[in-house]
Amino acid sequence: QVQLVESGGGLVQPGGSLRLSCAASGNVFSLYAMGWYRQAPGKERELVATITRTLSTNYADSVKGRFTISRDNAKNTVYLQMNSLKTEDTAVYYCKYLTLPFWGQGTQVTVSS
Repeated sequence: QVQLVESGGGLVQPGGSLRLSCAASGNVFSLYAMGWYRQAPGKERELVATITRTLSTNYADSVKGRFTISRDNAKNTVYLQMNSLKTEDTAVYYCKYLTLPFWGQGTQVTVSS
């Protein structure tokens, strides 16, 4: 059974940083591209960043240059380093295998002074 558990969210001031982690169960993690999504109140869920098996990355324009996605296949974990946070980054953040229909429970990120 595939399980994804996000952690690392919290309350941070504008300009601050957070590092999100997503731990995956099972033995398929290294075979799939992974993504971080977010959903703000009243808005649709959006794709923020992706990383392939070969470590190729891609970012939404809104986070490019501020967020960095990475993965550690030995730990079955994908990370999202978020710097220079803005109030508009406030959302629940989720990780997901890009091509599998499994979601974690999400982790809340609140950027506020």
